[in-house]
Amino acid sequence: MQDTSPQWLKWARIIQAISQIGLTYKKNHYDEENFTQLMGIAADMIAFHTQQSKSNMEQNFLAQPGYATVKVDVRGAVVRDGKILLVKEIVDGKWTMPGGWADVGESPAESVTREVLEESGFRVKPTKILAVVDANRNGRPLEFYHAFKIIFLCEILEGKATPSDETSEVGFFPFDDLPELSTNRTSLEHVAEVRAHLTDPNRPAAFD
Repeated sequence: MQDTSPQWLKWARIIQAISQIGLTYKKNHYDEENFTQLMGIAADMIAFHTQQSKSNMEQNFLAQPGYATVKVDVRGAVVRDGKILLVKEIVDGKWTMPGGWADVGESPAESVTREVLEESGFRVKPTKILAVVDANRNGRPLEFYHAFKIIFLCEILEGKATPSDETSEVGFFPFDDLPELSTNRTSLEHVAEVRAHLTDPNRPAAFD
């Protein structure tokens, strides 16, 4: 799948990653000056094309120490009575499979279990990985940073539909009658992959 992000964003990501790695392994103050300047260029590019300020972006970059690597987004595909569980995001008023960023110190399965519980009120057990996809290759990047998305099929153990600080509604929807999706979090392609696995339990995990 092709990365359809705008070219300026691709360049800014690369420049930021080079600056972050350079500042991590700098050998002298000349290195620090050069890689700090690169960071400023990346921040300028984003500020020019978005409503983010350069100073905010530089602070965000400085909060990402160490070798630059991909972030991980986890999503729980929970199906009951042939309907898929979706939560309505407060931030954009659209619907998505429950999930979010994986936390440091958690396994992927622990992260998706926590996210589903926090956002929907259901305690689940992950049973299968359905897909590992590049979250930046659908034309709607999660945010500036490059991210991979892991989609787990999950079984409900207990709980009831309960909104959270991040979600205003929780519901189960027929695959053929979905609400408006928050497509940078859950796309129609992601939902179609879930449905394909339900139709064919032997289907292997999809990946980019």
